Amino acid sequence: MDRVILHCDLNSFFASVELLDHPELRDRPVAVCGDPDSRHGVILAKNEPAKKYQVKTAETIWQARRKCPDLILLPSHHEKYRQFSRAVNAVYDRYTDLVEPFSIDESWLDMTGSLHLFGGDGKAVADDIRAAVRRETGLTLSAGVSFNKVFAKMGSDYKKPDATTVISRENYRELLWPLPVTDLIFVGRAAARTLEGYGVRTIGDLARFDKEALVRILGRQGATLHDYATGAEHSPVIPLRDMPPPKSVGNGFTFPHNLVGWEELRSGAAALSDSVAGRLRDVGMKCTTVQVTIRDPDFRDICRQIRLSAPTFVTRDILDAAFGLIQSAWRPSAPVRALTVTAQNLIPEGEAAEQLDLFSAGAAPRRDKLERLEKAVDGVRKKYGRSALSLASSVTGNSLPREQDPDKPPT
Repeated sequence: MDRVILHCDLNSFFASVELLDHPELRDRPVAVCGDPDSRHGVILAKNEPAKKYQVKTAETIWQARRKCPDLILLPSHHEKYRQFSRAVNAVYDRYTDLVEPFSIDESWLDMTGSLHLFGGDGKAVADDIRAAVRRETGLTLSAGVSFNKVFAKMGSDYKKPDATTVISRENYRELLWPLPVTDLIFVGRAAARTLEGYGVRTIGDLARFDKEALVRILGRQGATLHDYATGAEHSPVIPLRDMPPPKSVGNGFTFPHNLVGWEELRSGAAALSDSVAGRLRDVGMKCTTVQVTIRDPDFRDICRQIRLSAPTFVTRDILDAAFGLIQSAWRPSAPVRALTVTAQNLIPEGEAAEQLDLFSAGAAPRRDKLERLEKAVDGVRKKYGRSALSLASSVTGNSLPREQDPDKPPT
C-alpha cells in the first residue's frame, strides 16, 4: 500500500500575515522587505499582484522597484510570523502526529496511518486542512498529495495560490516530466548547467537518463536526483521531536555600514553571540568550540576558532571567545563588512558535565547562576518578543544587527 504524504505550503506567507493588518492593500502590489536604506534591503516576500510584475524574493529593493514602481513596502515582523507558524502547525497536529517542518511556512504530513479517521481520501483531507487554516488564521495554503515527499512538495508548487494538487503513480509522468529540471527539488543552477551539457533539460529527460551515468557526472547526487525524478524517493516524514540534534548553530550579518574599532566590533559580535546562545538553549545543546568569520569590504574572509574550557550556552562565554578571536585576527582600524559567529562541537545540555577546576572553585556555581538568568531572559522574550530584552554590550548606535534569518533551523 502506498503512503499518503501531504506537503502544505502557506501562500506568500510573510506578505499574507502583514496584509491581515492592511486588508485595503490586498489588490495592490506589496512586498515585505529589510531596511531600504541599508545593503541588507532585500525583498523577503511578495503578494500575488507583485508576482505579476516578476518581483522576486531575495532581489534588492531597487531591482524590484524598477519592475514595479508602485510597489508598496512593508517592514517585517518575524515574531509575528513565528506565532502564525505555530498556529498553523497546531492545525496539522490535529490530523497526524507525523508532521515535519521544512521551513517556517512549509510542512510535510504523513497521513498513512490516520487517513481512515478522516474519510480515507487524501485530497479531501488536504482541502479540509486548507479550509481550517483559512478559517482559523486568515491565511491560505497550497497542498500537494502524493506517495512520497518530493512529489508532494512538487504538488504544492504545481498550482498556487489556495489549491490542492494530487500527484499519483498514474499522472506524475504527465504532470511533472515536462517541467524544467530546475523545478525538481535540490537541482541548483550548477547541476542544471552540467545536466544541460548532456541534453537534460526537463525532469523527464533526467528520469530517462541512465542512473549510473548520472552518478559518474554528478556523484551521489546524481543517483538521488534520478530517484526524485522517477518517484523512487521514499524518505520518511520525521517529526521535529525525532530529528537529530544540530551539529552547529551559527548566525551571520552584513552590517548597514562597515564596522570600525573595537567598540563597534564588540557590539556586532555581542548581538550575534546573544542570538547563537539563545538558539543553543532552544535546542538544549552546549558548544565546546566557537568560530568567527570576518568579511572585509572586498569580500575577503578570515575564519578563526577556539576550543572552550567548558561547554556553554551562556552569551557572555560565547561573546568573550568570539571577540577574543576578532582581536587576535584583526586590526581595529580595518573595516568589517560582515561577521558570523558559530557554535560548534555541540553536546546535549544534560551531558555537559563540567570538570572541577581546582584553581577556581566558584566557577561552576557562577555559571549555573548565569544559565538560570539567561533562561529567564528567554522566557521574557518568548512572551513579549525578542526585542523586549537586549544585551547591554550590543546597544551601541546603528551597528546592532538583527538575526539575518531567525526562522531557519539551526545548521
